[in-house]
Amino acid sequence: MPNDKRMHETDKDKKSVSYLKGRHQSISPDPAAEFKKTTLAAGAVLWRGDPKDPEVAVIHRPHYDDWSLAKGKVDAGESLPVTAAREIAEETGMEVRLGSLLGKATYPVQGRTKVVYYWLAEVTGGKFKKNGEVDQMKWVSLKKARKMVSYDLDEQVLDKAKDALRTSVTARVLYVRHARAHKRETWSGDDNLRPLDKKGRRQAEMLVPLLSAYQLTAIYSAEPDRCRQTAAPLADELSMPITVEPALGDAAWEDKPKSARKAFDKVVAGGGVPVVVAQGGVIPGILDAVDPGFLAKEVDELKVKKASVWVLSFAGDELVAADYLASPLPVK
Repeated sequence: MPNDKRMHETDKDKKSVSYLKGRHQSISPDPAAEFKKTTLAAGAVLWRGDPKDPEVAVIHRPHYDDWSLAKGKVDAGESLPVTAAREIAEETGMEVRLGSLLGKATYPVQGRTKVVYYWLAEVTGGKFKKNGEVDQMKWVSLKKARKMVSYDLDEQVLDKAKDALRTSVTARVLYVRHARAHKRETWSGDDNLRPLDKKGRRQAEMLVPLLSAYQLTAIYSAEPDRCRQTAAPLADELSMPITVEPALGDAAWEDKPKSARKAFDKVVAGGGVPVVVAQGGVIPGILDAVDPGFLAKEVDELKVKKASVWVLSFAGDELVAADYLASPLPVK
């Protein structure tokens, strides 16, 4: 490897690297629209062992003769988390649980702007096999990985990973607003029975690969049918039960907010990676309750789109990171 860090993917233009700041990260409904000509990609920092002193994976690509982090371009029909998990499997053979979104990097390549979103990804299984893209993978310390990688950009991603791993996450809650339902004004029956519409059913199906990338441990739903219907394809795919908890819904938040907060706190205390499907009224209230003022400081406009996902990382009862995924639908 040369002493000077090379331009990413042999591009000779001046590169730029940008990361979303603070504890809040987000992916818009249309990330490709950020630049005139965008190539979207996703990848991750793979880690194992003690998060405070982890080993991370660096890969060698013979085509470029470089050492870098696992990543790749979005395929048709994918959301960005799905791309990250697929590319990791293809390039390294590793099974991973996606963690916090580290941010994004942008740089010019052949007249286009490449935008790469990076996650932390804990390895849970698998075995490396040499393939057409990668002929070596090495597990090294963060310090050594920083010296090995061929690009300044990857050094910065590793620095973000080091910062994120300093806090031990005890629970990562995927807080989902239900998918789109038939309009309230066109529904004459019990509002709890108002079902998903055609787009909502597609959103629910597309949530399955997106949420599966986080290796879920439990599925919870508020009482309305539209919440249960949003969770149903995921439960079917993972062969997991849906625990229906009325206290996680809007009605409980309006009538008994303390009970609603208690129900959410119980999910957090259970640890693991649970998904909670709820409604547009309770979600902002709970987010502000678990960390008063955080959203007001970090988010210009609180977003709770239909079928959106908040990935909430907790250390004990403290919210330490919040990633917003605006849509499960394909970005390409």
